[in-house]
Amino acid sequence: MKTAVFFSLNFTKLVITLVIAFILAFILCTVTAHSGDESSSSYEIRINLWYQELQLIKEGKITKTFKVASGALDTPSPVGIFRIVSKDEGWGGGFGSCWLGLNVPWGTYGIHGTNKPYLIGQHVSHGCFRMRNRDIEELYEIVPIGTKVIVEGPITGHKDLTYRVLVRGSRGALVQLVQNRLQAAGFYQGKCHGIFDWSTEQAVIQFQKQNHLPVTKQIHDTDLLYLGIIE
Repeated sequence: MKTAVFFSLNFTKLVITLVIAFILAFILCTVTAHSGDESSSSYEIRINLWYQELQLIKEGKITKTFKVASGALDTPSPVGIFRIVSKDEGWGGGFGSCWLGLNVPWGTYGIHGTNKPYLIGQHVSHGCFRMRNRDIEELYEIVPIGTKVIVEGPITGHKDLTYRVLVRGSRGALVQLVQNRLQAAGFYQGKCHGIFDWSTEQAVIQFQKQNHLPVTKQIHDTDLLYLGIIE
């Protein structure tokens, strides 16, 4: 009888110990996960190409606003939603003191400093977003890798660039949008990476044939109209 009672008490203690361990482990995992999410999601960057401004946002509130210089007419800036994937210092020259690399699929773009601060606020870069060195240094210290960067503006990346014929080799947000539409219509099976490659060209040919359009292998305004990108 005593043996049975002893076994029962020990079994109960074991169950209680396991339950407590499980609860502690659950709490620890929850706290850790929350902390990790907060470091990557509490900050957000918004870049407005119309106003040449960069806003640092924390928990939905604008905490800082900086002026930037964006892409020139022939080398427009990327438009879309990206992430900071790298942080580097000491590049010098035209890249200034700090670099925040973005995961733009069709090229190498980033937010960085400059050795020509008098050009801030103009469309002069090769597509990157230039800031005054003191501004990028402040931003660099605040935002972690993984921070979301939303670039808003004309889909072409420049306010004076209304349309450009897309051909094999073209890159940019407009190419990515065309790929998305072709994919939704069942013509394109590749990755929507913003690069007008061979598979994109083949999808364009199929799309043009099915819609009785001139088979140019290119995207003109008529094609954009049929794809519902322009009206």
